[in-house]
Amino acid sequence: MLLDVAIASKDYHSADGRPRRALEDLRLTLKRGEGGAVVGPSGCGKTTLLRIVAGLDRDFAGNVALPHHGRLGMVFQEPRLLPWRSVADNIQIAAPHASRAEIEGLLDTLGLAGHAEHFPRQLSLGLARRAALARALAIKPDLLLLDEPLVSLDAALALELRDLLARLIDETHVTTLIVT
Repeated sequence: MLLDVAIASKDYHSADGRPRRALEDLRLTLKRGEGGAVVGPSGCGKTTLLRIVAGLDRDFAGNVALPHHGRLGMVFQEPRLLPWRSVADNIQIAAPHASRAEIEGLLDTLGLAGHAEHFPRQLSLGLARRAALARALAIKPDLLLLDEPLVSLDAALALELRDLLARLIDETHVTTLIVT
């Protein structure tokens, strides 16, 4: 088993100090190479779940079991690229041991070959999302977390990226949790 999540509860405190329950009695298990999706309306705790799994939020009741020494790749809702670095450099900084050939292969696969030396401000949102995905895949993750990676894209581009993402996950056998 690669990912085992058992969250009894996760509370936030509102501005008036009262607790607000974000997650409760959530159980999720994914084996190596499996994919899972959490679907729900805005504000239901999907991003909170990913933040807990990623270890970015430890203030919850429950347990998250990840593989020992596993590599985590994460694509946030916003691409979060370093604006002063090129696309290729954004990938290289996340995966310093990746060869230039590996990075070029990812860029080619994700339709970014002609944009390797562009800076984030020179990219459309669709290209920036591809660059963020390339950065997450470059580390060869054991677990890939995707936080609404296709949000705010037009329907045709979202469909194209969804198909590409599914193919990449199948080819790499990376355990994947996506929220949308």
